[in-house]
Amino acid sequence: MATSDLLLHPVRMRIVQALLDGRPSTTTQLRQRLPEIAPATMYRHVAVLADAGVLEVLEEKRVRGIMERTYRLHADRARLTVADRAAMTPDDHRQAFTTFAGSLLSDFGRYLERPSPDPAGDGVTYQQAALWLTDEEHEALLAEVRAAITARAGGGPGEGRTRRVVSLVAMPADEE
Repeated sequence: MATSDLLLHPVRMRIVQALLDGRPSTTTQLRQRLPEIAPATMYRHVAVLADAGVLEVLEEKRVRGIMERTYRLHADRARLTVADRAAMTPDDHRQAFTTFAGSLLSDFGRYLERPSPDPAGDGVTYQQAALWLTDEEHEALLAEVRAAITARAGGGPGEGRTRRVVSLVAMPADEE
């Protein structure tokens, strides 16, 4: 299975997103975090991700006669590389972006369905900026964004902390 096919399946993408914060989880815990995914579907896609090395098994123990595994995301295998993206056709990119955008829409919809969503108070933002950049300036900008995210990626749950998902899309735009 190609990496893009593996990672860009909507259910597998949700599982990977649920584990992005670094917290290990059992399949039962994943089902609690992702109740919209049917149990059989969850188990099947967790197995696919584990077999591909995207999820690693941290622990195995017997619980009521069933082997329970605790998984952690193998972060460097949970993203498309430059080579993966270069090998994709325009239709592959269209499908991948549609899956990505659909996932964002679903995440935002679930947020708005909470009992009392407060976008302003919760710091929700969605915005665009048009920048005139050389290729080198563009790469430097992306490196700065990656560094800022990486610097904050180690924090876990705690008092006053809210799990936030940050998404980034960068692409050339038509000139005006």
